[in-house]
This record gives sequence, structure tokens and C-alpha cells, in this order.
Amino acid sequence: MRKIDLGPWRVSNIGLGCMNFTIPGGVGLTDPEKGISAIHDALDAGLDFLDTADIYAPSWDDFGRNEKFVAEALKAYSGPKDHLVVATKGGITRRPGEEFERNGSVDYLLRAAEASCLRLGVEKIQLWQHHRLDPSMEFETQVENLLALKEAGLVEHLGVSNYNAEQLEKAIEITGGEIVSVQNQFNPYYRQDLEVLSVCLANDIAFLPWSPFGGSSRAKDPATTAVFDSIAQELGISSHAAVIAWLLAIPGCIPIPGATKSENILNLLKASEIELTETQKQAIADSLPESEDLHWELIDQPAFRA
Repeated sequence: MRKIDLGPWRVSNIGLGCMNFTIPGGVGLTDPEKGISAIHDALDAGLDFLDTADIYAPSWDDFGRNEKFVAEALKAYSGPKDHLVVATKGGITRRPGEEFERNGSVDYLLRAAEASCLRLGVEKIQLWQHHRLDPSMEFETQVENLLALKEAGLVEHLGVSNYNAEQLEKAIEITGGEIVSVQNQFNPYYRQDLEVLSVCLANDIAFLPWSPFGGSSRAKDPATTAVFDSIAQELGISSHAAVIAWLLAIPGCIPIPGATKSENILNLLKASEIELTETQKQAIADSLPESEDLHWELIDQPAFRA
């Protein structure tokens, strides 16, 4: 697989989003051995970047289940592991009744990172990303709190998730350039973050698009046009792999599809070596639907410091 820069690391240009392994009914819960085997097959194929989060769990009282699952898969892997990079996220809370909230306080983030270390079985998290901003706190305070995780020796490098361009630029300034990744939604249907991509490119920050196909409800329909089907036929790959190839054509982009079956993961990894022609890229650009509106969870934003 081709490699790309992610902070200090050179990783595969396609990562694996692990959330779907432990959603209700996920294979990581119903057949853990099969799920672990799928991750091992991905690693054997050259994939070396895994993405998880503390919130990825089937229920509020199983918080951190995905991190535990990833740790189990890596512990059972017999191949070389020193080069593997695991990212996790924190900042979203989950209470009885499946009440989701956010907490950007330094006390909570420190406790969250400590718990993630324990679940992942590491002394220090390689890449910790701020999952979502807390609208009840000043933006600058939350970013300053991220630095406390590094100062405490809990994380090696910091990233952010679901930040807009202005927030990202301020976070870069506040942290002195410590931000190495941004994980935002981006796919053929949702392209709200073109300005974020520009900031990433200008600052050598990796862009990790989550939901690259537009969500599980669209898993069988990667785009609203036939353009990806047509390009897939030209290249001898699946339409989903063609979408990944489109994302890989964006400088600094590391898509993290959430496939959980070995055959689907290996199918998507075929896009790693593909370079779309200018004609193909233009055909996609001309065929994409108008972007969907800003995600509703991003409407309520924290205020900047007066």
C-alpha cells in the first residue's frame, strides 16, 4: 500500500474506522473472532492505521468497548506491530437512557484519556483527537485543555474532529502547531469542509474523512450519480473503491472506511495504488450532487473568547 504522512508517522493512505465493529449487532460483538480476523487481514495487506473512540460502544454502560476490541485484535496479531498507529477520540459523554453530551473540561478530558490508555493497553496514546466541541465552554479554553493531555504524558500527538476552518486555525495558533490531524465528515453527499481541507494543506495536517460513503444507510449506493460505477468499471474495482480513490486524490487525505468484513476491507484497499486521471476527476466533480447542509450537531458551537 502507498504511504502518506500523518504527523510524525508514514502510514497507509487508507485507514480503518473501527466503530462499526461494536455498534449494536456489530461483528465485534456477535462474532469477535471473525471481527479480529478481519482486522488482521487488513494489517496483513499493509494497512497500518486504525481509528477508534471511547464513545464507540453498543450502549452507555459498555463505554469504551471499541477501544477494548481494537486492543484485543492487536494483542492477538502475530505480525510486526511497532509500525502500527492507533488513534482514539474523547470529549463526548454518554449517560443512562443513551443521553449524549459533551464535556471539554480539563478534568474530564484527563480522565477520558487515562481511561483510553487503560483500555488500549498503552502508557501513551499515539494520536488523541478531540471528538466534538462542548458548546457550553469557551472555544479557547477547550483547546488549551487539550495541551494538558500532552503535558500529563498521556498522548503523543493531538488531533481534532468536527472543527470548522476558523476553529482549526485558532487551534493551530493556540497549540503552537501541535495539531496533526482533523477528522471531519466528507463524502460525495457532504462536502461542507472544503475550507478545512485548505487549512490542512497549508499546515501539513492530515485530513481523515469519516463516513466516506455517506453513512450506513447508503452503504449500497456510494453516490447519487453513475460516475463512480463508470469509473469503477474502467479500473476494474468496486464503486466503493472508486469513492476511496476519489478521496485519495485530495492531498493529505486519509479515508477511514468502516468496513468490518475481510472481503470488503480488502476490496477497498485496492484503491490505495490507484491514481485517477484528470479526466476521471473532472467527471466526478461535474457529477457530484449539491452538498448536504451542515450537520445538525455542528450548529450549536462554543463562543470565542471576548
